[in-house]
Amino acid sequence: MRLIPIDSIVIDEDIDLDTFISLSGEILRKGGVDRSVVVDHNLRVVDEKPLAITLKKLGVKYIPVSEDYSENTFVSLESLGFFDDVKPSVMRVFRDTEELLYRNWPTPLVMLKSLSTKDIRVWAKLEGFNPYSMSVKDRIGWYMYRKAIDRNGSRPLKLLVESTSTNTGLAIAAMCAIHGSKLRAYIPSTVSKTGELLLKIFGVDVIRSQKALTVELIDDVDKIAREENAVHLNQFHNDANFEVHLRYTAKELELQIREAGIRLRGIVGGLGTSGHMSAISHYFKNRFSNVKIYGVVPKEGTSIQGIRRVESGMKWIHKVVFDRIVDVDPDDAAKTVIDIARREGILIGLSSGAVAYGFKTLLIEGYIDEGDYILIFPDHGFKYVEQLQRYI
Repeated sequence: MRLIPIDSIVIDEDIDLDTFISLSGEILRKGGVDRSVVVDHNLRVVDEKPLAITLKKLGVKYIPVSEDYSENTFVSLESLGFFDDVKPSVMRVFRDTEELLYRNWPTPLVMLKSLSTKDIRVWAKLEGFNPYSMSVKDRIGWYMYRKAIDRNGSRPLKLLVESTSTNTGLAIAAMCAIHGSKLRAYIPSTVSKTGELLLKIFGVDVIRSQKALTVELIDDVDKIAREENAVHLNQFHNDANFEVHLRYTAKELELQIREAGIRLRGIVGGLGTSGHMSAISHYFKNRFSNVKIYGVVPKEGTSIQGIRRVESGMKWIHKVVFDRIVDVDPDDAAKTVIDIARREGILIGLSSGAVAYGFKTLLIEGYIDEGDYILIFPDHGFKYVEQLQRYI
């Protein structure tokens, strides 16, 4: 058995989501792999193909290989270069604006004193520090676009169409600007004028629908993509949404936890497509014992931009474990945004306000024990001043 760079192996196949979740869970629980991948003299994988594909999706740098038969041997994640993906530019120098995104990770993790007590420390992961949409959606916009280029034989993408409530559209628009593509965005009626204007500033053709939810536009956009031979990345069903958060977001969060000496008890985050929180749940439920995962959604009959009800249709949440889903009223989310701005000096988005209020609800209801809790704040608040105006 020997370790070789994973990019040197040849494998043209893919695996289904259930197989990936099963194998990646096994690797995360064990903290490594216990067998080698079989390759021929051309380094083409001939046995243990699902394992090889899973390791590639997880972003390891090296892969254990052997010839003739798979050898039983344990190789740790660290030896596989599992964490090598998370290497920020120390002096903050970037060769282009795409590198500005992924070499700027990890996004900051900061303690919130206003929510912490003597026995409970609350940390916020600030996804608003991503440069394109100032939100967590930059990760999926970048990864989905990159995967689409790979599928297209590295040829440029001409026209993309996407249903978005702003952030994913901005992220894809940034990638289109960098690589010379064109984006047409279909937005629901609930999107603010600010969101629509931002998309147009990025050069996006914006079509506003009478439908209230982004997810309700998927079939319409899919039909348009087929008719116009356009690329529909489809954030709601594209597994790159789940994979990017498993490969980067969750992995970098583990390194930050180590750095801060955090005694992690739980993670709280909002549910939109369910991509980032499902990946975080899968990662931490397998890597750590007794970590609770909580999701936050709008109260029934209401809406909060960026998150939605589970029953509206989510793909990945049904593949993982959540310990509780918390309902939050939009008024409470908005008031919490203002409260955190006035107590912590940072402006967060409405879905982030919902996450913070969701944590408060869990605390009141007795779900929070001593230890450390991480709140995933999906975006910055600058896009929501229009909605926040009536609370001032």
